[in-house]
Amino acid sequence: MADVARLAGVSSQTVSRVSNGHSVVTEETRARVLAAMKKLDYRPNSAARALKSGEFRTLGVILFTLATTGNVRTLEAISASAADQGYAITLLPVATPTSTGVRGAFTVLGEQVVDGIIVIMEVHLLDAAVSLPPHTHVVVADSDAGDRYSVVDTDQSGGARAAVRHLLDLGHHTVQHVAGPAESFAAQRRADAWRQTLEKAGRPVPAPVGGDWSAASGYDAGLVLAADPSCTAVFAANDQMALGVLRALHERGRRVPDDVSVVGFDDIADSGSFVPPLTTVHQDFAEVGRLCVDGVLRQIRNETAERGTTLVPTRLVVRASTAPPPRG
Repeated sequence: MADVARLAGVSSQTVSRVSNGHSVVTEETRARVLAAMKKLDYRPNSAARALKSGEFRTLGVILFTLATTGNVRTLEAISASAADQGYAITLLPVATPTSTGVRGAFTVLGEQVVDGIIVIMEVHLLDAAVSLPPHTHVVVADSDAGDRYSVVDTDQSGGARAAVRHLLDLGHHTVQHVAGPAESFAAQRRADAWRQTLEKAGRPVPAPVGGDWSAASGYDAGLVLAADPSCTAVFAANDQMALGVLRALHERGRRVPDDVSVVGFDDIADSGSFVPPLTTVHQDFAEVGRLCVDGVLRQIRNETAERGTTLVPTRLVVRASTAPPPRG
């Protein structure tokens, strides 16, 4: 920095201001300093800057799996939003989804000096058993953390209600459900909303068929549903399982949507290319990621950051996989 200052004819403090993007430097001086940096191949030492300021401009992300569409797309959105704010991401997958695993992840991220932590939860583990260090900046995505943390989530219930109402409005007597894993908060919210919507409409509530988010589990569930002649409508808790249901129905000679209507959840990039194109609930993963980063940065900057849950709205995307039930 001293070499740059001498070459540019300014103080080391001015070089520091230019490096940090401060506006209290004239454009002429800034240009002179930047030219000196380029000539000397000077790069600011981010580690030294962090030690001096106590700000590392890095956010930690804890998650349990990269195998689900929701987690991957949320992580992608968090990374993009953090980069827009000048922050890097340190990713820490937790191999064992237990409270001990979560505590260990917080400890490791603490040792890696991050400014804040975003937790992408697929299971009910961020509870009183997880003791966080004081003043830890945390935002949680996709979890039922109550008012103990700042939470950002998709409106799981609203999306599921819209899917079931769509099928009932088409004239279907009831709606079968292919549920996600029992330990998943999102799956629980979607299943609860499915059941409550049927009950409110005075319709029978069939026993849900369990899945694990994969197309393979959706296929197995679809074989069960295809064997039920009374089944005319299916709400799958995600698009991957809906894809498996479509395959099973096709193999068993049940036409979609002529015989059975199918709705998914997520609106993955390929859902419009299924055969037939899938009616599904769209999630705004980009907005979830942006709000997660915004929330943790507000905490870091000591701005107002209310605890509780911020819900990101969903919308139903109607395509060719749904239609009125067959007559007769």
